[in-house]
Amino acid sequence: MNRLAVFLPARNPMTAFPEVTKVQYEGPQSDNPLAFRWYNPEEMVAGKTMKDHLRFAVTYWHTFRGTGADPFGGGTMVRPWDDGSESVENACQRARAAFEFFEKLDVPYYAFHDRDVAPEGATLSESNANLDAVAEVLKAEQQRTGVKLLWGTANMFSNPRFMHGAATTCNVEVYAYAAAQVKKALEVTMALGGENYVFWGGREGYQCLYNTDMKRELDHLGRFFHMAVDYAKEIGFTGQFLIEPKPKEPTKHQYDSDAAACLNFLRTYDLTDHFKLNIETNHATLAGHEMMHELEYAGMQGALGSIDANTGDLLLGWDTDQFATNYYLTTQTMLVLLKYGLGSGGVNFDAKVRRESFEPIDLFHAHIGSMDAFARGLKVAAKIIEDRAIDKIVAQRYSSWDSDLGKKIESGNTSFAELESLMLDKGEAAANTSGRQEMLENIVNRYLDIA
Repeated sequence: MNRLAVFLPARNPMTAFPEVTKVQYEGPQSDNPLAFRWYNPEEMVAGKTMKDHLRFAVTYWHTFRGTGADPFGGGTMVRPWDDGSESVENACQRARAAFEFFEKLDVPYYAFHDRDVAPEGATLSESNANLDAVAEVLKAEQQRTGVKLLWGTANMFSNPRFMHGAATTCNVEVYAYAAAQVKKALEVTMALGGENYVFWGGREGYQCLYNTDMKRELDHLGRFFHMAVDYAKEIGFTGQFLIEPKPKEPTKHQYDSDAAACLNFLRTYDLTDHFKLNIETNHATLAGHEMMHELEYAGMQGALGSIDANTGDLLLGWDTDQFATNYYLTTQTMLVLLKYGLGSGGVNFDAKVRRESFEPIDLFHAHIGSMDAFARGLKVAAKIIEDRAIDKIVAQRYSSWDSDLGKKIESGNTSFAELESLMLDKGEAAANTSGRQEMLENIVNRYLDIA
């Protein structure tokens, strides 16, 4: 008898969140906390529906595996559908509750780590069997609801075997285990129709350079990614590979520290044709950048693949993974996303409710608020772009480069000697013009007022 038989039929739909019906758009005047004020999935903005622009996804790990624990205390979350065990049966029950949430929230996608959705077994074989069992439930729920998998990935940081890293470990058998785990995660992601596969280097970095051979570790990481590319081709997986930059935590220095470091790595190891970046707001902050910077840097080089939509607390120095509700942040984000697009990526809520927001209904409040914030940011950004409110000023600022001299420099048809001769004749450069930063900030404020 199929070991799944005891799990698959036992489904009582719409029971995890009995107080919530499907969340609907009610408009900006609504005071219903369980309705959208700005996110109207079928509304056309800049030639596409909001749903198609934003491609919202719920993360399985924070939303359905987060407990509210922190270094000073245990979990606080009340999750009536979860008996707290690491059994396959409980994992299947949790999966059904998750899809009830996705369906009622009306999101098109979700994302997971392998160990989020299925318990780790005593052996690799047992872990694989557990994942297969839960994947059957996930597949059935996807077919029932129409919710799709944005991306899958492997958790290669929680188990103590990965204390020195996974693809950058000093232990060759741990490296082999990590390869086997990614192989399985890729197979399951493909079986579930996943549109992307993400690598987050959880412990791919170092704590101390005294005991680290950095070049060897990076060479091993490059080889690992090439093996992943080769296996994807072998099995016919056509989804996009993504790397997620993060500068620190849990190691002192992560090798994928920001977009620039990731792109340098990809070029060094001849991987640029196979990988794009999944940019996260909180990780950008930890790297000393704004989200807009990281998005622009990836986008201008054709490497922007997806985003993890969250924010950090600027008064705290760690990865707090809070839901983004700041309209300035979401407007800046959407200005770049409208410029470059996301392809097969999406706006993935890698965010968690606060420890004190422990009731199931808080999951809805958090996601609704952030979905509205990104929808508002989309509308503001689209209007700014349509009116060329910023573009006209930027074009004027760089107008000297549209001159014959500017075109000559940009096309590579001049030299230091020729430019020296020009400036010796002129004696001094033309006067500069104002950058108009404050005026541009005021323009954004004005568009936020009218959106």
